[in-house]
This record gives sequence, C-alpha cells and structure tokens, in this order.
Amino acid sequence: MGNKAVVSLTTGLEDAERVTVAFLVAVGAAEQGRPTLMFLTKEAVRLAIPGFATAVACEGCPPLADLFARYETAGGRFLVCPICFDARKMDKGDLVGNAELGGTVPMWQWIGDEGATTFSY
Repeated sequence: MGNKAVVSLTTGLEDAERVTVAFLVAVGAAEQGRPTLMFLTKEAVRLAIPGFATAVACEGCPPLADLFARYETAGGRFLVCPICFDARKMDKGDLVGNAELGGTVPMWQWIGDEGATTFSY
C-alpha cells in the first residue's frame, strides 16, 4: 500500500466536530510526511475559501483555523468538487492557495498506482 492519504469530507461547519476530526486525521498524516489530499464535497467546499474555517467544535477541541494552518504548513492539499462548488455559486478565484477544483478523475490520478489510505467524514 502507498504512503499517500486521502480524507474525503462532505460536511461543513454545520457539523464542526466532524470537520475537526477530519482535519485532525489529515494534519496527522501531512505532519508525518505523507502526501495528503482532502477531497471536499457538498458543504465542505466552503472550507477552501479563505477565512471560512474558523469554528471551535467543542470545549477542548483545537480551533479549526489552527488545524487549517498546520495542514497548509505541512504541505496538505485540497481537491474541491467542481460540481458542488459551482452549485453554491462560488468564485474559483477565491480558493485558498493549496486548493484546486477537481473531481474524481483528478483524485484518482493523484492517488496513482501506488494506492492510498483513505478516510471518509
């Protein structure tokens, strides 16, 4: 099995705890040096807009903004579902620097033949 990690996230800030857990998993992988991709769909696409990821999910939970910054610093990438993004009438020029629009074909191309460990939230 490959060294890559893919975290699929469908939830936005309407479930901040789920988003926090997904980011904790992604940050852990990226900070361990694994190439890490978060595939954002449905309401999660909003997380790829600067300043959106600002929640604190629960008492004792790390602020999402801190996890977001750590993920970026560790080289983590976002692949944002273009169908979900366009359905919300968002501007691709507003994406954070480590995000790009792309669906399942670019995700599979990124994974490649070596495979990846996957998580879904």
